[in-house]
Amino acid sequence: MTVKEIAERLALTPICVGDVEKCVTGCHIGDLLSLVMSKAQSGDAWITIQGNINVPAVASLTDCAMVIVAEGMKLDENAQSRAEQEGISIYSSEKSAYALACEIKECL
Repeated sequence: MTVKEIAERLALTPICVGDVEKCVTGCHIGDLLSLVMSKAQSGDAWITIQGNINVPAVASLTDCAMVIVAEGMKLDENAQSRAEQEGISIYSSEKSAYALACEIKECL
Protein backbone atom coordinates (compact mmCIF):
# COMPACT_ATOMS: atom_id res chain seq x y z
CA MET A 1 0.00 0.00 0.00
CA THR A 2 1.04 3.58 -0.51
CA VAL A 3 1.59 6.23 2.15
CA LYS A 4 -1.63 7.89 1.00
CA GLU A 5 -3.64 4.67 1.36
CA ILE A 6 -2.22 3.91 4.82
CA ALA A 7 -2.88 7.48 5.98
CA GLU A 8 -6.48 7.33 4.80
CA ARG A 9 -7.16 3.84 6.13
CA LEU A 10 -5.74 4.67 9.58
CA ALA A 11 -7.35 8.16 9.63
CA LEU A 12 -3.99 9.82 10.27
CA THR A 13 -3.59 13.57 10.60
CA PRO A 14 -1.05 14.98 8.14
CA ILE A 15 1.76 17.09 9.58
CA CYS A 16 4.03 17.12 6.54
CA VAL A 17 3.14 15.44 3.27
CA GLY A 18 5.97 14.16 1.10
CA ASP A 19 5.78 11.44 -1.55
CA VAL A 20 2.35 9.92 -0.88
CA GLU A 21 2.84 7.35 -3.65
CA LYS A 22 5.78 5.74 -1.85
CA CYS A 23 5.10 2.10 -1.00
CA VAL A 24 4.86 1.06 2.63
CA THR A 25 6.36 -2.42 2.91
CA GLY A 26 6.75 -2.85 6.66
CA CYS A 27 6.55 -1.24 10.05
CA HIS A 28 9.04 -0.27 12.73
CA ILE A 29 8.24 1.00 16.22
CA GLY A 30 11.02 2.78 18.05
CA ASP A 31 12.00 5.85 20.00
CA LEU A 32 15.69 5.26 20.58
CA LEU A 33 16.98 6.93 17.43
CA SER A 34 20.27 5.05 17.22
CA LEU A 35 18.36 1.77 17.32
CA VAL A 36 15.90 2.98 14.69
CA MET A 37 18.85 3.90 12.45
CA SER A 38 20.19 0.35 12.71
CA LYS A 39 16.91 -1.58 12.52
CA ALA A 40 14.35 0.33 10.42
CA GLN A 41 14.11 -0.78 6.80
CA SER A 42 13.57 1.14 3.60
CA GLY A 43 9.82 1.39 3.01
CA ASP A 44 8.85 1.07 6.68
CA ALA A 45 6.17 3.09 8.36
CA TRP A 46 8.12 4.27 11.41
CA ILE A 47 5.99 4.76 14.50
CA THR A 48 7.46 6.90 17.29
CA ILE A 49 6.56 9.32 20.05
CA GLN A 50 9.60 11.47 19.29
CA GLY A 51 8.93 14.90 17.83
CA ASN A 52 12.32 16.56 17.61
CA ILE A 53 14.46 17.65 14.68
CA ASN A 54 16.24 14.28 14.59
CA VAL A 55 13.09 12.48 13.42
CA PRO A 56 13.20 13.70 9.80
CA ALA A 57 16.96 13.08 9.71
CA VAL A 58 16.57 9.47 10.82
CA ALA A 59 13.59 8.95 8.47
CA SER A 60 15.69 10.22 5.58
CA LEU A 61 18.72 8.15 6.57
CA THR A 62 16.69 4.92 6.80
CA ASP A 63 14.49 5.73 3.77
CA CYS A 64 11.30 5.14 5.75
CA ALA A 65 8.19 5.59 3.64
CA MET A 66 6.49 7.60 6.38
CA VAL A 67 6.65 8.55 10.04
CA ILE A 68 3.68 8.33 12.40
CA VAL A 69 3.90 10.27 15.64
CA ALA A 70 1.73 8.25 18.03
CA GLU A 71 0.01 8.81 21.37
CA GLY A 72 -1.04 12.37 20.47
CA MET A 73 2.54 13.61 20.74
CA LYS A 74 3.54 16.69 18.74
CA LEU A 75 6.27 17.40 16.22
CA ASP A 76 8.21 20.56 17.05
CA GLU A 77 8.45 23.43 14.56
CA ASN A 78 12.10 22.77 13.67
CA ALA A 79 11.33 19.13 12.92
CA GLN A 80 8.36 20.08 10.78
CA SER A 81 10.40 22.59 8.83
CA ARG A 82 13.16 20.03 8.24
CA ALA A 83 10.64 17.38 7.17
CA GLU A 84 9.14 19.79 4.65
CA GLN A 85 12.61 20.57 3.26
CA GLU A 86 13.44 16.86 3.00
CA GLY A 87 10.03 15.82 1.62
CA ILE A 88 9.39 13.41 4.52
CA SER A 89 5.78 12.30 5.08
CA ILE A 90 4.91 12.69 8.76
CA TYR A 91 1.49 12.05 10.24
CA SER A 92 0.10 12.03 13.76
CA SER A 93 -2.38 9.89 15.62
CA GLU A 94 -3.91 9.69 19.07
CA LYS A 95 -3.68 5.88 18.87
CA SER A 96 -0.97 3.86 20.61
CA ALA A 97 2.03 2.61 18.68
CA TYR A 98 0.78 -0.95 19.19
CA ALA A 99 -2.69 -0.18 17.80
CA LEU A 100 -1.18 1.57 14.79
CA ALA A 101 1.20 -1.33 14.09
CA CYS A 102 -1.68 -3.81 14.28
CA GLU A 103 -3.68 -1.74 11.78
CA ILE A 104 -0.71 -1.43 9.44
CA LYS A 105 -0.20 -5.19 9.58
CA GLU A 106 -3.80 -5.64 8.43
CA CYS A 107 -3.12 -3.32 5.46
CA LEU A 108 0.02 -5.08 4.25
